[in-house]
Amino acid sequence: MVTVETFRSFCLSFPETVDLPHFDLVSFRINKKIFATISIEKNRAMLKLSLTDQSVFCCFDKNIIYPVAGAWGKKGCTYFELKKIKTTMVKDALTQAYSNVAPKSLRHDHNPNNGK
Repeated sequence: MVTVETFRSFCLSFPETVDLPHFDLVSFRINKKIFATISIEKNRAMLKLSLTDQSVFCCFDKNIIYPVAGAWGKKGCTYFELKKIKTTMVKDALTQAYSNVAPKSLRHDHNPNNGK
């Protein structure tokens, strides 16, 4: 299980990330580009993944990780039910989401494959 506070902490650990309101959600951005949002009310996060990453993560359990309905889901936006998911999986998914929108110069800091 991942708490809202833990998710927020993970997001803000990425370089130059800011949190800003986004409708009734909290968004996490780098250079004005959203890579994740969280619904505190629903204890659910949305991560902006590549379609390949979305496919991989959704294979874990479609009741816990699943595409957002409609056009956003077809672009990689993916829901994560935080009450039901392991911390390591959220960290891995956040790293991918951040890397998809961060400038190349900042991606290096959180890439688990650095130096390999």
